[in-house]
Amino acid sequence: MTKGAGKRDGFWERNRKSGGYLLKKTTLNFAYKIIRMVLLFGMCFLILQPIFNKISISFMEERDLYDATIIAVPAHFTTDNYKLAMQFMDFGKTMLNTILVSLTVALLQIAICTLVGYGFARFQFPLKKFWFACVILVIIIPPQTVSTSLYLHFRYFDIAGILKLLTGEGINLRGSVVPYYLMSATCMGLKNGLYIYMIRQFFRNIPKELEEAAYVDGCGTLKTFVRIMLPDATPIITSCFLFSFVWQWTDGFYSKTFLGNINLLSMQLSRVAEQLNHYLIYVMRQPAGATIGYTNCIVATATLLVILPLLIIYLFAQKGFVESLSSSGLKM
Repeated sequence: MTKGAGKRDGFWERNRKSGGYLLKKTTLNFAYKIIRMVLLFGMCFLILQPIFNKISISFMEERDLYDATIIAVPAHFTTDNYKLAMQFMDFGKTMLNTILVSLTVALLQIAICTLVGYGFARFQFPLKKFWFACVILVIIIPPQTVSTSLYLHFRYFDIAGILKLLTGEGINLRGSVVPYYLMSATCMGLKNGLYIYMIRQFFRNIPKELEEAAYVDGCGTLKTFVRIMLPDATPIITSCFLFSFVWQWTDGFYSKTFLGNINLLSMQLSRVAEQLNHYLIYVMRQPAGATIGYTNCIVATATLLVILPLLIIYLFAQKGFVESLSSSGLKM
């Protein structure tokens, strides 16, 4: 008897002794792997297919968009769509503005949210449950609900009526990045409630004995936080920072509400269709303007330019990001 035959006989013999349980278990495991593979493939396809479609369209000339024989591969390859999209968005200057605003806001948000999350996790103070309920409300209530009050607050900014008393009117902070920084520093920025909740949950699951041992060794509260707790919290801080940076990069609500002359990629993206029409009518002298298909093509190209830096960041940070999520998931 060959070795392979012996293995087969061994399997069926063990299956017979188990009353068919081994065959049933093996079949179920195989079916589970097949179903999992199909589901993962389907999810990946649903996520990646629109991106691949945009990449294909971005290299097509206008005549290819209306050719039914062209599906994914352009018949007339061109990079003019990228040149136009970069021209309409003033890509170089706008990307530098977006990097500066997103990076500074993300750093400020995570610094403040880490302190607040640690305070909720470790200290007792008056109305603690009430303030944490306010954090939950910040997560639940959409920012559009308070958009009018935010607009008026920063349009006529004042501190306890002092400025109005001295100068007769408040300060108009709209058109600058100051409202971003003020809201981030007071934990009312974009998704700040979520970061506080995540960091608080992480710190709650770190044993208190670590801090008690540090206190015994002579460390104060601040030194213990900086030397002991922060290194352990690197995974969740990394995750929250990346979330904050990406959400700030693609934010359109606060950008349109507060920033006037400071152009960001998310703001310029919303104007691409209008600028394309203006370009074709007044520069190229086409009275009809842009067709729907060509407008969608340029918008898709501009969208790829907006998300390209995020994809590059992910390629370099994916290892640390996945490790941070895994670690925070285990500890949470």
